[in-house]
Amino acid sequence: MYFKQFYLGCLAHASYLIGSEGEAAVVDPQRDVDQYIAEAEAQGFKIKHIIETHLHADFVSGHRELAARTGAEIIFGAKSGAEFPHRAVSDGEEIKLGRVTLRFLTTPGHTPESISILVIDNDASPQPQKVLTGDALFIGDVGRPDLAGLRGYTAQQMAASLYESLHDKLLKLDDAVEVYPAHGAGSMCGRNISKETSSTIGEQRRFNYALKPMSKDEFVRMMTADLPEAPAYFPRDAEINRTGAPALEALARPKALAPNEVDALSEKGHLLLDVRSSAAFGAAHVPGALNIALSGQFATWCGTLIGLGTPIVLIADEIGAVDEAVMRLARVGIESVVGYLAGGLQAWDQAGLDIEAIPQMPVDELHDRIAEGADLQVVDVRRPGEYAGGHVPGAINLTLAHLEQEVSNLNPNRPTAVICQSGYRSSAATSILQQHRFTEIYNVVGGTNGWVNAGCAVESPI
Repeated sequence: MYFKQFYLGCLAHASYLIGSEGEAAVVDPQRDVDQYIAEAEAQGFKIKHIIETHLHADFVSGHRELAARTGAEIIFGAKSGAEFPHRAVSDGEEIKLGRVTLRFLTTPGHTPESISILVIDNDASPQPQKVLTGDALFIGDVGRPDLAGLRGYTAQQMAASLYESLHDKLLKLDDAVEVYPAHGAGSMCGRNISKETSSTIGEQRRFNYALKPMSKDEFVRMMTADLPEAPAYFPRDAEINRTGAPALEALARPKALAPNEVDALSEKGHLLLDVRSSAAFGAAHVPGALNIALSGQFATWCGTLIGLGTPIVLIADEIGAVDEAVMRLARVGIESVVGYLAGGLQAWDQAGLDIEAIPQMPVDELHDRIAEGADLQVVDVRRPGEYAGGHVPGAINLTLAHLEQEVSNLNPNRPTAVICQSGYRSSAATSILQQHRFTEIYNVVGGTNGWVNAGCAVESPI
């Protein structure tokens, strides 16, 4: 048996290629599918099946394009409602890949149609050696139960189903069975996911907080309490996956735009998306640009902060970054990039157009200014749970996802220092505040991590 995990760090997403005797299946493919085709060819496999463990909400899948390019059959759980030719599987159904058997388990809870896949290498044993759990069981966590609300299911109903899926099916497996989920740390499909990308049933039975002995009612209460807010784009991406995304090659390539053209489009309401680092953006940028750097969870934050269909002009240091940004935006269903600033910020400067900056404030300077009693409003743009875990004393918590709607809670005429965990989200936040004409803004370099590492005092709820 051939088995390979593909891990996409920016989306914390794991997909898989399983093969035997010239036949292969791809599980939970990302939107750009070339790597699966190349790997299958290199190993001498023909991709016969494309399996989706559920309708993913945090990214757009490449199942339609991969099927069109390989002739493979698409497989979903029976309750997916997918609107394209596919095979709907029920509990206990199997497919064969040479000497490998893939057996499907219906494991609803994260979504109604969720399935897990038992992987059986018949040359080794007739018993399952691996299980691909999708978003039902993560390493250190389980799938959140509140994402099917628009489909008529309450979080309580889904949590009860998840309890049954875990205890009646997945935890019935042998402790030695290896666990391979669809997401890792950083995914918003869970709330306490480990950085590890695989484990075993035995390890999860011992260490996963959600698998500790408890009644179904206790589990439901725990899983539906204090859930982090899901990004606004999740329902949209789930629907795209239900209908099937077009092939990436069908997307129009963005046009190279001269500075005066970018300036004119900005006046017409196009979003200027600066994908450079926070340091580069802080040093100099086009007025009104939103900074979401390619170096972090770019696609997730773009999906959260940018409205569907918003026309986008990219600003990057070089053309490779433009191409990467277009790809990563498409992975979350954003296909509205119309162009990019040819020549980057250097061309803009040479055209004699205005440039803005945002000073970068080290944590020791922030500490000193607070100690001196400076008139400074500190804004922490992390999620409420992060803020509650410890924050700069006196900091106001306005999450990045809602900053645009809550900016009226701040005084734009006061000096404002913005902080997050590391400096990534705070840079995006400072660019939003600058759009709202805040007169003096600072991005705190190193964020709360740097504050804590410097030994500065933190405040937390009593």
